[in-house]
Amino acid sequence: QVQLVESGGGLVQAGGSLRLSCAASGRTFLVYSMAWFRQAPGNEREFVARHWWSNSTSYADTVKGRFTISGDRAKYTSYLQMDSLEPEDTGVYYCAASLYGDDSAYWGQGTQVTVSP
Repeated sequence: QVQLVESGGGLVQAGGSLRLSCAASGRTFLVYSMAWFRQAPGNEREFVARHWWSNSTSYADTVKGRFTISGDRAKYTSYLQMDSLEPEDTGVYYCAASLYGDDSAYWGQGTQVTVSP
C-alpha cells in the first residue's frame, strides 16, 4: 500500500544535531499520520514522535524540547529534527505511517543514528 524510505542518519558527537527524513510513496492519499520510532541494541522499539496532517504533534518525554517533528504533505515526507543529541539517543530510527481504513503497520527500513560521548 505504502512504501517508506528513511534517510539522514549518521554519526554525531553529543550535543550535535541531525535531521532525518522519511519519504512515502504508493497510496499516500490514505496517509493521515506519520511517526518515528527507535530501537537501541538489546531494547524494544520505542515511540519517539508523531505528527498528523492537522499539524498536531506528540512526543515521547525523553525527547521533548530537543526533537521536532514536521511533515510536508505535498511531498508526503516526514522530518525529525534532532538537537542536543545524547549518547542515549543512539539506535536505529524507523519511520511509520498510519492509513485510513487500514490497520496494517507500515515501516521503513530504518536509519542508524550514533551519538558519541
